[in-house]
Amino acid sequence: MSEKSWADRLLGGFRKTSERLSANLTEVATKARLDDATLDDVEDALISSDLGPSAAARIRERLRAKRFGLEISETELKEAVAEEIAAILRPVAIPLEITAFPRPQVILVIGVNGSGKTTTIAKLAHWLVEDDYGVLLAAGDTFRAAAIGQLATWADRIGVPLVRGPEGGDPASIVFDAVKQATDTGIDALVVDTAGRLQNKRELMEELSKIRRVLGKLNPEAPHDVLLVLDATNGQNALSQIETFKEVAGVTGLIMTKLDGTARGGVLVAAAEQYGLPIHAIGVGETIDDLRPFDPDLVARVIAGVA
Repeated sequence: MSEKSWADRLLGGFRKTSERLSANLTEVATKARLDDATLDDVEDALISSDLGPSAAARIRERLRAKRFGLEISETELKEAVAEEIAAILRPVAIPLEITAFPRPQVILVIGVNGSGKTTTIAKLAHWLVEDDYGVLLAAGDTFRAAAIGQLATWADRIGVPLVRGPEGGDPASIVFDAVKQATDTGIDALVVDTAGRLQNKRELMEELSKIRRVLGKLNPEAPHDVLLVLDATNGQNALSQIETFKEVAGVTGLIMTKLDGTARGGVLVAAAEQYGLPIHAIGVGETIDDLRPFDPDLVARVIAGVA
């Protein structure tokens, strides 16, 4: 996909978020001068656009330090907000790189059911294949037959092998077989689906611990990445998922999906501000090639309504 078509898709994907924040800032900008009351309104506009209290407070203070008491047009306000959003996003906009040696790089993908986890795994695999990496998928979510079947369909479509077991089987044994196969065949990246149950944290923690122990026997460095898939339509609830999965699974990076279906895309900024975890990729559509690393400056301008 060309950079232009991806930028266009990004614009479309963030449209609802952009319209929401843009409308809020337009209302504020009619007051012309950046005084405390106007800054209060800017902060409220940011919070109501799901950027979160912490990011909103940070942006408010930066605007105060730079522009307090000055007249400010609507365009200048949006430009200033875009710059502050970009400053929050730049440190976390880190593409996923395949660097493990010896191979494979083991990538555990976690997330609650319904977050788009299995589809995201397929998109990630497609992206890696496009970059000429050899990829193996492992169907470690054995508790849902639908997840196994869905991953098998995607693996066929992308043209990558899949290690799977019976429904209800032991995920750790599937992961063991997958790492062995990936190691024996020199595969670059092994992407592992995992169960998305959050109802019982202890059970999930035990299962992930078991998978980690199995991985450690075959490759002490594995897993190299633990990626949490977040559904942007959950807004601030996505942040509590980061909190839980950080504790349970040692999350190393985030992928945010479904940004095209929500006005809550500002949660991307809230996640960056609150947790500082790498955000490796974002998804803004349904197609196989809509998962990509993001340009923090472009995303900031789109969210603020100036792109």
